[in-house]
Amino acid sequence: MDIRNSVALVTGANRGLGRHLAAGLLERGARTVYAAARNPDAVDLPGATPLRLDITDPASVAAAAAVAGDVTLLVNNAGSLTGAALLDGDPADIRLDMETHYFGTLAVTRAFAPLIAAGGGGAVLNVLSVLSWVHPAGSGAYNAAKAAGWALTNALRLELAPRGITTTALHVGYMDTDMVAHLDVEKSDPATIAALALDGVADGALEVVADDISRAVRSGLSAELPALYPELAATARPAGSAR
Repeated sequence: MDIRNSVALVTGANRGLGRHLAAGLLERGARTVYAAARNPDAVDLPGATPLRLDITDPASVAAAAAVAGDVTLLVNNAGSLTGAALLDGDPADIRLDMETHYFGTLAVTRAFAPLIAAGGGGAVLNVLSVLSWVHPAGSGAYNAAKAAGWALTNALRLELAPRGITTTALHVGYMDTDMVAHLDVEKSDPATIAALALDGVADGALEVVADDISRAVRSGLSAELPALYPELAATARPAGSAR
């Protein structure tokens, strides 16, 4: 997709990766960049057009689509990270992560895909995660929501392609953003990740696997489960072994 002169909408654009994606689109010559956030007053990016959007609220999604009907590039970036575990986490937190990463992304895509198609086609970028593929127990709600987002992306890609809309999935591990500021781990520069993601959109890439940890996990998906979950090694049995 030619990003120059495109009309882009970035969800969750008030901070973190979303702000870097919106800034990168402006730098690459996008004609309009709708910087969507639940509180548009929190958008402080010069040149962007703030837009009120809560992706978990159907009325808010419909209102945003009515305002931004000229969109040709949709970036589904908005997210939540409750930190809820699956067995003893608050069910409301588990639902929030799923409502955001799965149902919210789906709602926004359903609202804007007809508009993009009617304008002659374009692109969708879905911000996923290495945790779409590997699922530590301590963040079960987020993992499940991101895995659902990956499945959604793959299925929608096939539905959107005949409408002239390409779909790119971004997979990345930890980035230096507010969401994981409390974690003492190696983190990528979100500006670098945003640039890689937009390169992928411009090239029509199906996936952008943006960092070493995501590449390592992606390459190991065909291995036996203990390769991804070493804690299972003591109890794992070879496939087909007697019980």
